Amino acid sequence: MGIICNYLKPNYVLFAFIILISILQNYCFCITTQKHNNSSAGSRFSAAVATWYGDPNGAGSVGGACGYGFNVEKRPFSAMIAAGNANLFQSGMGCGACYQVKCRRSENPNCSGKAVTVTITDECGCDGQNVHFDLSGAAFGAMAKPGRAQALRNAGTFKVEYRRVRCNYPRTNLAFDIDKGSNPNYFACVVKYVNGDGDLSAVDLQTRNGNEWLPMQHSWGATWKVDLANGVKAPFSIRITTRRTNKTIVARHVIPADWQPGKSYQSLAN
Repeated sequence: MGIICNYLKPNYVLFAFIILISILQNYCFCITTQKHNNSSAGSRFSAAVATWYGDPNGAGSVGGACGYGFNVEKRPFSAMIAAGNANLFQSGMGCGACYQVKCRRSENPNCSGKAVTVTITDECGCDGQNVHFDLSGAAFGAMAKPGRAQALRNAGTFKVEYRRVRCNYPRTNLAFDIDKGSNPNYFACVVKYVNGDGDLSAVDLQTRNGNEWLPMQHSWGATWKVDLANGVKAPFSIRITTRRTNKTIVARHVIPADWQPGKSYQSLAN
């Protein structure tokens, strides 16, 4: 009997070892194949309505309800912007979000069917039931076949498809435009050129002589504000949190000690 038991024991160990290896292989397979995707670039297109406004080749209205001002005409926006209805603008919280929009060739023979990427920089009082993009003339024309931009704009309104995508502003720094009404007791700024989500859920400010972050309140458009206590000193660090992926970006000492209302300051953090 002793011989039989000694003979069987190594086989049980080998059998258990094989089962353990199989379990570990399956476990590793699950871990390596499940990837967290923060981008909706691969999501399906949904139906929407599109119109255009402003100059035929322009950036819509200069400035817009998000407060980006003349920047909408310049890089990296480059006039490829849109005013969104309530479904997109979301009382200003949708400012900075990026979308791909494309028209359907079946809807208009001048349509290329290729998607263009736009940033929400303005609000439109458009159809409240459907998602509605009121595109700049430049963005609307960019959906057309070569040489057919004006013919496409002549259509005025038609159905499009859209999807949310990550904002991508290469060689562009995260920027903070200081509100002209800011003073030693009140600080407000427009946050722009946020890579990734584009739109924000929270903005916080840290002073030179403080260890805590002061939560800023959403004021309007892309503007955030905070009341400053007496004696608070710059430089200020600003922390932003994106809406969709909850990503946090800290711009250390981005607002200098000699900051001035109306000025814009940039950070390499983005």
